[in-house]
Amino acid sequence: MAMTTTDSSEGARILVVEDETDLARMVGAYLERAGYAVELVHDGVEAVASARAVTPDAMVLDLGLPRLDGIEVCRQVRTFSDCYILMLTARDDEVDKLVGLSVGADDYITKPFSPRELVARVQVVLRRPRRAAAVSGDHTPLRRFGDLSVDVEARQVQVAGRPVGLTRTEFDILEVLTDRPRLAYSRRQLIDEVWDPGWVGDEHIVDVHVAHLRRKLGDDSSRPRYVDTVRGVGYRMGTG
Repeated sequence: MAMTTTDSSEGARILVVEDETDLARMVGAYLERAGYAVELVHDGVEAVASARAVTPDAMVLDLGLPRLDGIEVCRQVRTFSDCYILMLTARDDEVDKLVGLSVGADDYITKPFSPRELVARVQVVLRRPRRAAAVSGDHTPLRRFGDLSVDVEARQVQVAGRPVGLTRTEFDILEVLTDRPRLAYSRRQLIDEVWDPGWVGDEHIVDVHVAHLRRKLGDDSSRPRYVDTVRGVGYRMGTG
């Protein structure tokens, strides 16, 4: 399926990576009807090449692909793109989901799924604003928590002067937590802020992203310096 012109206000480009051709065509048709420009590919090597060429706004990525599996595709794409990645898995296995998110996927959906549900998930991630844009022009100072500094406008994070590479979702979670550091956020509150109030799914997805955020910050969950767990509530920023 070639790239098509869209009247979508976002002008969003979606790369669908699925080796089941009938399913790929069905998903692509639903996304096109929703106003997106869509490209379909059917194996992992082609997926990486297309992600470079097309520069998609979002990718719907199957876990089980020929030549390169979805995990490796996600890992490679994350070296040059911060597009939103929604991973498809045929195995209702928590390990698959956690591994997929660990290499930079933003969300997952388990087969079988409703194409309308998938389109709704894509719409949710594409509605997510870059939170830094909301404060653009406000000359927001660096947010500092011990050795951790967060430059919201530049979307840059450093720990002890060392740059830390975060995915969009990881940065957005950190931006929310550092914006009101004394507030303990529940999972649902973080989802409403980072994903969308209309997002539907397993709220423990927040725990997965927080775990990867902590790992990248060099934070020990048993003795956290930056992201504290508030028992029975959720998360808030520590003092560093």
